[in-house]
Amino acid sequence: MTDAQDTASDTALRTTGGAPSDDDVPANGLPIPLLEPREGIPPVVATDEALAEVVAAFAAGRGPVAVDAERASGYRYGQRAYLVQLRREGAGSALIDPVGCPDLSSLGEALAGTEWILHAATQDLPCLRDIGMVPTRLFDTELAGRLAGFPRVGLGAMVESVLGYALEKGHSAVDWSTRPLPEPWLRYAALDVELLVDLRDALEKELDRQGKLGWALEEFEAIASAPPAPPRKDPWRRTSGMHKVRRRRQMAVVRELWTARDKIAQRRDVSPGKVLSDSAIVEAALALPPNAGALSALPGYGQRMGKRQLEQWQAAVDRAKALPESELPQPGQPVAGPPPPRAWADKDPAAAARLSAARAAVSALAEELNLPQENLITPDTVRRVCWEPPAPVTPDAVAAALTGHGARPWQVGLVTPLLVTALAAKA
Repeated sequence: MTDAQDTASDTALRTTGGAPSDDDVPANGLPIPLLEPREGIPPVVATDEALAEVVAAFAAGRGPVAVDAERASGYRYGQRAYLVQLRREGAGSALIDPVGCPDLSSLGEALAGTEWILHAATQDLPCLRDIGMVPTRLFDTELAGRLAGFPRVGLGAMVESVLGYALEKGHSAVDWSTRPLPEPWLRYAALDVELLVDLRDALEKELDRQGKLGWALEEFEAIASAPPAPPRKDPWRRTSGMHKVRRRRQMAVVRELWTARDKIAQRRDVSPGKVLSDSAIVEAALALPPNAGALSALPGYGQRMGKRQLEQWQAAVDRAKALPESELPQPGQPVAGPPPPRAWADKDPAAAARLSAARAAVSALAEELNLPQENLITPDTVRRVCWEPPAPVTPDAVAAALTGHGARPWQVGLVTPLLVTALAAKA
């Protein structure tokens, strides 16, 4: 039994959760299957009238609110939410359909100032923001698990190891844009928020016991206050298999096909991969087919693809082939910051020595603190400070550099002494 399980077992589960009573805990220690939400599956809210009732109920509720969202990744274009689940003491659970209720700003306003509990918050916050739900305070149970040293931090694994209950599995990757949503999916969705409050309470006590609660609170504040991520520059460069494409003309074909595919996917509201696979894009870029017939012989453009589709993809290839040299993409994006670490030994042996010493020190401290290295300090931050260290290398200067790269105070306090030493390493 982990320390966190001890913490959980010392405290009776909140009655707002859907967990069975302590009397139901089996003697063999196996997790108890959690098969039904305590109050049953709530009706799906899809009208303004029903939403107003939910807003009033959750505004009158008590304590933090558990929040989750389901997307249709791999089926639909973009990352919009197709179901939002909430649970709060005094309000029970709610399932809201953002298709029928696309503006949930009234709910977001009703929960202003309330702590939101999410699992892997950075995954759900963008789609929640799009429908008007933006927390000012949050508790991320997945990040809390990482900081507490749990080896498996998925929601199911955390609920099982901390609380002793087994959540239903199997519907996380379904097409949540389906309407009406099948009852088993709704049951799964409701159970996802059933024990989040209980999990949060147990993890808070465990973090406090380990002396890490302050660290977690700083992390949660950083997530809640972070601005929306800017749009990616040249997203076509992230095409899977892009490393095979060497020549600029071939890169132009990838760009044209990617852009054409994206427009079609957005218009049809389907995942781009369902329109044309990344591997098919790369195959066409490498082959530079002269016509649609040659294109049809390539993997990904087989017999199932109609003549009209083949012609539209060949047109994209032809546009790329017709571009003047001046309009062809450059081999790589200009990168702000240090080069890849594998090139350091040749470019700057002293910097390579600094990085090696810093990595070893960070790894040792992370192991001592029982948390992942990337949560102690991001590898990118370490690379940037080692490539361009402050001058002179003093604790204050290193701390300022870390802060400038976004490190939180708890990270700065722990890592600064390590980097001061590492930055003195010689080639």
